[in-house]
This record gives sequence, C-alpha cells and structure tokens, in this order.
Amino acid sequence: MRVTTGTTSKTVADFFAGIGLVTMGLQMAGWDTVYALDYDDLKELQYTANFGKGHYHTKDVAKEKGKNVPNVTLAHASFPCTDLSLAGARKGIYQGESQAFWEFARILREMKEKYGEASPNYVLLENVEGLLTSNNGMDLRELLVRLNELGYRVDLLRINASHFVPQSRVRIFIVGVHESLVSSFDQNDLLQEFSLRSTNARPAKILNYIKKHSDIDWYFHRLPNLPIRTEVLSDIIDEGEEWWPEERTAYLYNQLHSRQRDILEAQKNSKVYRYYAGFRRMRMRDGKRQSTVELRNDDIAGCLRTPKGGSARQIVVRAGKGKIDARLFNGREAARLMGAKEFVIPSELSLNQALFGFGDAVCVQALQWLGDNYFNSLIEDSLAVTEPVQVEEKLDSLNQVAVLGLQD
Repeated sequence: MRVTTGTTSKTVADFFAGIGLVTMGLQMAGWDTVYALDYDDLKELQYTANFGKGHYHTKDVAKEKGKNVPNVTLAHASFPCTDLSLAGARKGIYQGESQAFWEFARILREMKEKYGEASPNYVLLENVEGLLTSNNGMDLRELLVRLNELGYRVDLLRINASHFVPQSRVRIFIVGVHESLVSSFDQNDLLQEFSLRSTNARPAKILNYIKKHSDIDWYFHRLPNLPIRTEVLSDIIDEGEEWWPEERTAYLYNQLHSRQRDILEAQKNSKVYRYYAGFRRMRMRDGKRQSTVELRNDDIAGCLRTPKGGSARQIVVRAGKGKIDARLFNGREAARLMGAKEFVIPSELSLNQALFGFGDAVCVQALQWLGDNYFNSLIEDSLAVTEPVQVEEKLDSLNQVAVLGLQD
C-alpha cells in the first residue's frame, strides 16, 4: 500500500471533548486543538482552566453544523459509551446517547462540503471494548462502513491504559485515513498487509474481527508494540489525603471475602505499605448475596468510572506498618491514573464532579502514543509506508498472526 502526503498542519477538532484529556495527550505529541465541543458546563470549567477559553463550545452535538468547525487535519470523537458498555443496557449506536456518533458523521460530511472531500485528512474515534461485540459486532461494522462512505480507510486498535499508567482501562480506537492519501490494495492481500504491520495494539480479537469483515476498506499503519508500564499503584497515591476513621475502615473490612482479609492481614505486618484498589459489588458472600468489596492484587487500579452510584466510586486500601486503612481515591489520584499529573482541578468542584470528568475521559498517554506513532508518522515521515516488503513466507491465516505475541 502506498501512502501520499497530505497537509502538514497539526490541528485538531475534538468532539465530546469532556475535560480535555484528549487535547492534553495530542498536545504532548505536538498537535493543537483549535476547536472543542461538549454540552456540559462543568466539563467546560475544567477544560478551560487547563487549555484556555475561546475554542470550547458548550453545545449539543446535534445542534452543531460542520460549517462552524474550522478546517482541521484531525477530527477526534469520544462519543458516548452508555449504550455500548457491558455494564449498560447495550442498546447500540442507534438508540440512546451512543447514537450521537451519527451526528458526528453528519458534521464530517458537512465539513467536506465546505472544505473539500479530504477534509479532515484523519479521523480518530474512541469507545469502550463493548463496541466490538455490540449487536454481534454489527454496530462497529455500521460505524466503519459509514467512515468508508465518507472516504476513509480504517484501522482498528485495542489499547489498555495499563501500558502507560496503573489503571486497567481497555478502549477501542478507530483511525480513519482519507483514501486520497492511501492507494488501494487488493483485498486478497489483506493478510499480508496486516502481518507486516503487526503490533500488540491489534491483538487476536481485533485480528478476528478484521478477518470476519475483510470487505471493509481497511488501512494498517506500521506501529510499534505498546510500551511496558513501569509505574505502580503506590506511585500515584496522594500521601497528604486523610484516611477513613477506624470504624468506617472496619465496616469495609467486614465486606471483604475472607481470602482478601487474609491477604491484608499478612501485608499488615510488613514494614512497607502496599496499596489495593477495589469496588463494591453485589456478590455471593458467606452464603448470601450482599454488598461485597472486591480488591485487586496486581498493583493497578480498576477502570475509573463516572460516580453515578455508590458502587462506581473506587476504593483504595493501604496495608502495612501494623495497620490497615481505607478511603476513596481523590481527584488528584484520579488525574494521575489518567496520566494527567499536571491537570488543574478547579477548587470549586466537588469530588464527585471531578471524578465524573475523569471517569468519562481518555488516558492521556494513549493519545500521546497515537499522536507520536500514528499521526506524526503519517505527516513527519512523509507517510513513510510504501509498497509492502516481501516476506519470506506468507502466513496462511489471521490466526497464525495472532500467535506472534499479539495477546494483550
């Protein structure tokens, strides 16, 4: 596949921009967000406290027009996951909040009518892993087909924030590269194109989806493997935060499975602290279904969520030096778990309001990695992917590619 040079402008329009962590990540990769859109006043407050005023538009995406959006190189959209998440009702992309994708697609079309078919050159979408299986994978297919219809060849990536920060947060990223920048290739060579661009950002489940939908107009950029994280949970802890009183900690302790109490008791005698993240869940415990605290034992936090209910607030437990303490993660720790250590949290926000913004955001380093390795590579290396290099032996199937260390 041969790629030709598009614009060298590194400008971004960020739809469903939230508090601006996409803006922060792409900024770290050298990109400038000149337009941001979301409907939430509190998110605007956090965004503008960090990235300034003037380009953030507090508006329902359904009321925006493409003619109002600047001519940019990259359009990004983290459209709502409410109806795609495994934790939700899974209505799909034609109902509820997740149908907002179609408004984004409309705006893309309107931008092309004003600025030309190749504008914007690139599209980036982000959503939960449930998008892969929503309506048996057909929701994702409809989304990819629409991008094809708008002139984009598409790539599909699965990235866990745990490659960058101590948080398990799996997200699907869809990259669209306008067809005018990419010459077509015979779909029979799809496998060879893919195998030459193997990366653990395209693990087996991504391979399988691509194989099943090989008629989609795909584009696979050569990418490195995702990095190996060095940071652990203790690195993000705010040592100045107060821990709960003994009575409240004891109440939480009694909500643990006995095996997890044993782990904490053993660690309690250590001369150093160790930290455990957990959520409350309704589980069978002691022979009956009841509120139960489940702790991770792998030095990372679970996926930050929007605190719409008590079970969505993540707990951190500290054991060591002769004691066991517990409390909720605070806003500063949430920022660190999202890779946004320098993010300014306005003082007038409540903890829940701050956590809502982070729970609805995207890991900063994941966006920086995409900016550096995907979009900067396309632009700064003059779209360096040329004709496919001949391999010694063509792989027989996508499943054979999957054994090449691509499991996450």
